Amino acid sequence: MSFDPRKTMMVNATAALPGRGEAMSVPARHHVLGSAMKPPFPAGLKTVVLAMGCFWGGERLFWETAGVHATAVGYVAGFTPNPTYEEVCSSCTGHAEAVLVIYDPAQVSLEALLGRFWEGHDPTQEMRQGNDVGSQYRSGIYLEDGEDLRQAKASRESYQALLSEAGHGAIATEIRPSGPFYYAEEYHQQYLAKNPDGYCGLGGTGVSCPVGLGAGD
Repeated sequence: MSFDPRKTMMVNATAALPGRGEAMSVPARHHVLGSAMKPPFPAGLKTVVLAMGCFWGGERLFWETAGVHATAVGYVAGFTPNPTYEEVCSSCTGHAEAVLVIYDPAQVSLEALLGRFWEGHDPTQEMRQGNDVGSQYRSGIYLEDGEDLRQAKASRESYQALLSEAGHGAIATEIRPSGPFYYAEEYHQQYLAKNPDGYCGLGGTGVSCPVGLGAGD
């Protein structure tokens, strides 16, 4: 497989594309769940942004999870405001393809969502997932709450122990506070529900992540 090695290099803020001030127009309602995709969300709900390669398959994984109120795909952890898909794929914005998960913590825990995240892709691959190569395919967890960040880091350490025991390498997943989440174009939202035979390149390591892993005290 041949690819441009520059696509796996992170651009810096100075070299990133300028972007634009206008936000992407997206549907008001989730194509599958019928719930609102943009805030304000109902009281008591929480959010986490998860990057695990191509966002089409990642979004389906979470809208199928009980307790998830809504999902949306977009771009996170970059520099370019309101980027387009083509700009993100150029590796000149610094963004990762990601899934915004809005969930009810009374019905599904962050631990359970992280378990699906770890199992749903190969977090040891850096700047790629399978045949998808580029900085936009990197693995990441982005959270607003400090305690949630602590829990995510603890789960990474615990899952690393399981991966190492199974002969896998080091986790490359970045865990950091949430920055701006820019919604992707309308045709990307719930893509695999609209195109059931569409591409999904997600593939895990086969190492299971029990719920409760790394919860800490």
